[in-house]
Amino acid sequence: MPMLLPHPHQHFLKGLLRAPFRCYHFIFHSSTHLGSGIPCAQPFNSLGLHCTKWMLLSDGLKRKLCVQTTLKDHTEGLSDKEQRFVDKLYTGLIQGQRACLAEAITLVESTHSRKKELAQVLLQKVLLYHREQEQSNKGKPLAFRVGLSGPPGAGKSTFIEYFGKMLTERGHKLSVLAVDPSSCTSGGSLLGDKTRMTELSRDMNAYIRPSPTRGTLGGVTRTTNEAILLCEGAGYDIILIETVGVGQSEFAVADMVDMFVLLLPPAGGDELQGIKRGIIEMADLVAVTKSDGDLIVPARRIQAEYVSALKLLRKRSQVWKPKVIRISARSGEGISEMWDKMKDFQDLMLASGELTAKRRKQQKVWMWNLIQESVLEHFRTHPTVREQIPLLEQKVLIGALSPGLAADFLLKALKAETNKIHPV
Repeated sequence: MPMLLPHPHQHFLKGLLRAPFRCYHFIFHSSTHLGSGIPCAQPFNSLGLHCTKWMLLSDGLKRKLCVQTTLKDHTEGLSDKEQRFVDKLYTGLIQGQRACLAEAITLVESTHSRKKELAQVLLQKVLLYHREQEQSNKGKPLAFRVGLSGPPGAGKSTFIEYFGKMLTERGHKLSVLAVDPSSCTSGGSLLGDKTRMTELSRDMNAYIRPSPTRGTLGGVTRTTNEAILLCEGAGYDIILIETVGVGQSEFAVADMVDMFVLLLPPAGGDELQGIKRGIIEMADLVAVTKSDGDLIVPARRIQAEYVSALKLLRKRSQVWKPKVIRISARSGEGISEMWDKMKDFQDLMLASGELTAKRRKQQKVWMWNLIQESVLEHFRTHPTVREQIPLLEQKVLIGALSPGLAADFLLKALKAETNKIHPV
């Protein structure tokens, strides 16, 4: 390292970039000069790097830089067959081919390590295309993302079919991402939402994709964000995300969508105890379903109760006040008016800038969710941790060790191993 550092850093880094590594750590002596001194980020950018992170400490201490490669560097690591596969999916996707969209979502849902890498290359290409399209649209979002949640029996699938047919008849392209719960024992999922939307599933302007939760909490899957991006890249201008809808914690979808709609059946009292404040205060629109026949009277009563309840909640938007409406997917009553209110919400949020700010915040939430997932996976599969887990689990089971001490032991063991490889 001391022999290499006297050379101009541009040549040094370009040489390193030819090596098959994706992250580099550099240690510089205090006498080392990078370009014009401290502001050394610009020379790194001039090399065509996607991102440069650097930290400068006091004189005599270590100076660490982490250089990440660009999309070009990722694609250079692909074989010809893999490159053709990604290009085929990308081309078909942006041309609106349903088969390519389905295959792309299957790819991002895969847990295979190599397929995960291919999925990230595809997603980056779609993201760049998506940004170009938004710029040509004067910076406005290309699609309206709507999250739907509610207890079982609220009529979510019935509503989506009627609502979706209405939208496609008005010239919209609709994508429905339906999330089904997975079995805690077998891991399987029925994926039966599509069978309950027979008319909509035959509509060529609608795409329905059921996906299993695979143990993910919050009513969505771990790849719902990626699926939304792919659907928008395929030209769908309205994205509906139907959550599992099994209780009060099913509002993780609120961090993925522009508008969160809560569907409630015309019931009351103990029957709605699962719908707690946490999910109510996230709703931008509450719709009381099945408001027809003998259920009109209880539906009106529930509407009045929730109008009063929403007044007590803290205001989340400066331009929008949550509404409570009554709808019927059987008679069609109120559904057209519901769409009008949803469009009003979108227009107001766009005009005020709140929608843009919301999407930026959601991008950060998405990033941290992926970080947490990756860190946990790395922790579980690390050799030091993997070797200790069976022994510690046995000690916890017989009561010889508390779960907290077991977790602390694993963290300390991993930290010690990491410091051994990368001493501070």
